[in-house]
Amino acid sequence: MSGIAGTSARDTEVRLPRATKVKNKQPASQQITAEQILREARELQEHDFKAPKQKITDETELAEYRLRKRKEFEDLVRRVRWNSSVWVKYAQWEEGQKDFRRARSVWERALDVSYTNPTTWLKYAEMEMRHRFVNHARNVWDRAVSLLPRVDQLWYKYIHMEEMLGNVPGARQIYERWMSFEPDHHGWMSYIKMEMRYKEVDRARNIFERYVRCIPTVKSYVRYAKFEMRNGDVTRSRRCYERAVEELGEDAQTEELFIKFAEFEERCKEHDRARAIFRYALDHIPKNQADAVYQRFVTFEKQHGDREGIEDVIVSERRFQYEADVKQDPLNYDSWFDYIRLEEAAGQPDRVREVYERAIANVPPAPEKRYWQRYIYLWIRYALWEELEAEDAERTRQVYRACLNLIPHSVFTFAKIWIHAAHFEIRQRSLTAARKLLGTAIGMCPKNKLFRSYIDLELQLGEIERVRTLYQKYLQWAPARCGAWCKYAEVEAGLGELGRARAIFELAIEQPLLDMPEVLWKSYIDFEIGEGERERTRELYERLLQRTHHVKVWMSYADFEAAPMPELEDEEEEAEAAAARRAQAARSGPESAASREARARSVYERAFTSLRESQPDAKEEAVMLLEAWRATEAQAESVSADACAAAVQAVEKRMPKRIKRKRPVTTEDGLEVGMEEYFDYIFPDEAAAAPNLKLLEAAQRWKRQKVMENGS
Repeated sequence: MSGIAGTSARDTEVRLPRATKVKNKQPASQQITAEQILREARELQEHDFKAPKQKITDETELAEYRLRKRKEFEDLVRRVRWNSSVWVKYAQWEEGQKDFRRARSVWERALDVSYTNPTTWLKYAEMEMRHRFVNHARNVWDRAVSLLPRVDQLWYKYIHMEEMLGNVPGARQIYERWMSFEPDHHGWMSYIKMEMRYKEVDRARNIFERYVRCIPTVKSYVRYAKFEMRNGDVTRSRRCYERAVEELGEDAQTEELFIKFAEFEERCKEHDRARAIFRYALDHIPKNQADAVYQRFVTFEKQHGDREGIEDVIVSERRFQYEADVKQDPLNYDSWFDYIRLEEAAGQPDRVREVYERAIANVPPAPEKRYWQRYIYLWIRYALWEELEAEDAERTRQVYRACLNLIPHSVFTFAKIWIHAAHFEIRQRSLTAARKLLGTAIGMCPKNKLFRSYIDLELQLGEIERVRTLYQKYLQWAPARCGAWCKYAEVEAGLGELGRARAIFELAIEQPLLDMPEVLWKSYIDFEIGEGERERTRELYERLLQRTHHVKVWMSYADFEAAPMPELEDEEEEAEAAAARRAQAARSGPESAASREARARSVYERAFTSLRESQPDAKEEAVMLLEAWRATEAQAESVSADACAAAVQAVEKRMPKRIKRKRPVTTEDGLEVGMEEYFDYIFPDEAAAAPNLKLLEAAQRWKRQKVMENGS
């Protein structure tokens, strides 16, 4: 309470917020710039703090002033004698006093300290020149260029002085002294320009000759050629460019020289010469350094060329790009293919052959077939070009031989190259060489494609014994290949050798390991069906069912029993075989539709019983079988409509009920991640063993009823 009582009224009063003052941001009526403020401040300082001016009235005061200044300069140069600016100020002050003897003394003392400073020499000589002490200036320049011959500015100033005095022989003599030190391009060109100012063309030409011998570069020769061109001597100018190409050698292979040379010929209206120069440059300059040459060539052709010339330029551009690509990655065979197509379209055989040789020289680095696949096509394309375009059979044979010698056949081979080489020999009417090639290929590196190609060749030639021999070797090498067995049997069947064909099929199905046994059995069955051998076909199906109970085998067997045998055609070339087949069919006797349907029904019964007993989980296969059975019964022709409907009804009674169920979804680690729905089938024989099935059906009926009530 005491604390509250002691509080003053000022402390307890409520403080109201102050009103915010609005600032006037409008520009003032009278504007003052910063420049004006600084100028007024400077004017005020000049009146009050301006340094006083010293006025000298007699010689005594002048002597005292000079003594004092000289003492200041001497003290300064003693302290910082290495600072050239102090010496320069000292000498210039003495020069201002018109005491040139003392000024020269200061300059000489400065040179004793550091004679390598060109600025000191320049200012010293300029002092002598300003006051027309010509001989003194010559002496200074002569000493300067003798001590510092590599400082071009000293020579330029010295020569300029002599030329201004009209002493041209003296200037020429100084140039000769300078040229003995072999200066850069600017020194030689300044000498030449001086001679040209006085119309001394022969002297200038002699200097140019010394210039290009001293500095043999493209720049010097181009300048020499331009000099001759300005003087109207085209022959001499062209000779300068030619000398540059001849005398510089590899150093002349630059864009600058060839572009200048071509432009010179273009100005002289020698368009063919210019075009030849551009082409020579593109052929000899490295491709990554010829961008400017190519662009200039394109412009030239657009101005002076015809359609063919412009197309050549476009080809050159693409050639340039392909050269860059194959140089960057020599193993990029797609770039080589594009390059080859370009050269083939250009129609220059020598260049095409050169590109092919360069391409095939890039052998893949590793003996792995995936690296060689694109590479081999280069060889094939090369050989085909030599045969079809160049029409050089011997060279084509050499290409094939070189390729076959290059491939590591012990690791892998390419059947394409063997086959192409053999076909080439056939086109050359050398059947023996073709057989030798294919025989060597089969003996060295047998492949399915090689066997098939060799067999096709002999089949076309009608050499059946050779075909049989090849098939025997083929099957000895690959006894598991069903395609080879089928083709061999097909050949024998086509020749009317049914016993041989049947024996081949029997040997094939007895093999312990086959790659596609279903294809082999199908071919054997189709063969017997084609021959009208129903009993043999039925026997084959029974033998096949001893090995497998696949649902498709049962369905195929049932379809065979339900279908009539195909009609036998009496072909003229197979008269005896057709007669034998008709006799066999006559002995077997025709089968009625009812008997066929009965046999098919019997097969379906056996199939369904087998699937339900041996494969109870194969419910989808059983459903597939029942659907095929139902379709067969629906198409029966030997019974009435009522009997057909009854048969179909009997099959449908065996059809299962389709229900939707759920099962857990597990990962590879065995963890459950959710549930999924699937369809299951409940066959009639399983209904009795499923006590909850009726309850499930009642639940489904109740659910459908509720859905209908909610919908209504």
